[in-house]
Amino acid sequence: MFDSHMHTPLCKHASGSPMEYAQAALDRGLTGIVFTDHIPMPEWYDAPWRMHLSELDRYIAWVQEAQEAFKGQLDIRLGLEGDYHPGTERFVEKVLNRHPWDYVIGSIHYLGAWGFDNPEFASEYEARDLTELYQQYYRLTTQAAQSGLFDSIGHLDLPKKFGHLQPELSLAFETLDAVSKAGMALDYNTAGYRKPVQEAYPSHSLVAEAVKRDIPFVLGSDAHKPEEVGHRFEEARADLERLGAKVVVFEGRKAF
Repeated sequence: MFDSHMHTPLCKHASGSPMEYAQAALDRGLTGIVFTDHIPMPEWYDAPWRMHLSELDRYIAWVQEAQEAFKGQLDIRLGLEGDYHPGTERFVEKVLNRHPWDYVIGSIHYLGAWGFDNPEFASEYEARDLTELYQQYYRLTTQAAQSGLFDSIGHLDLPKKFGHLQPELSLAFETLDAVSKAGMALDYNTAGYRKPVQEAYPSHSLVAEAVKRDIPFVLGSDAHKPEEVGHRFEEARADLERLGAKVVVFEGRKAF
């Protein structure tokens, strides 16, 4: 039982130190955790919601301190949640080359200039055609899978966060095919239970389609505070087992 998706205060919208996240994981009986804070990006991109490039070494040091403090008690690994945004690939690649990460998630948080998962801008959904929105989103997730930068795709059906459900299951099929071809995994993200949609990302229907393509899953709570670590993991594991899904963890960017 690893929680492979969690953040730190360096992203500017989370609370609690890595030590506190680690203690929460230990208290919940988890085997290990992987920190995956939001990757630094170019200055113009989403700056209020992520660490600055100058803070990357501090992030690494924080996690290494937790690794030392919990040695022999909890397996703590170091990763990033990367953003895929066309035009920033070279920047992301340079950041990823700065350290031997364990796990890198590839996520889409913007459609053009719109931060579609930000509650401040959720009213924009009313001006959008849902089919076109999901088509645009899945084009980007397909490109992320094809980029070679990431180990998994994060919260696959994220646009449903505020209850705007995917109109057609087949809209995701090209992305699932690309993930399978690239030998990647999918983030099974229990943060959706804490959002208006009230279900994990991805939906059980999408999990079933991923299983058909032999795509494995990585459990993650997307914790932004220590009490969210391991959120509803027993239920998540049971659901994935019932759907025939394989659960993996990453170390040195390899799945086990």
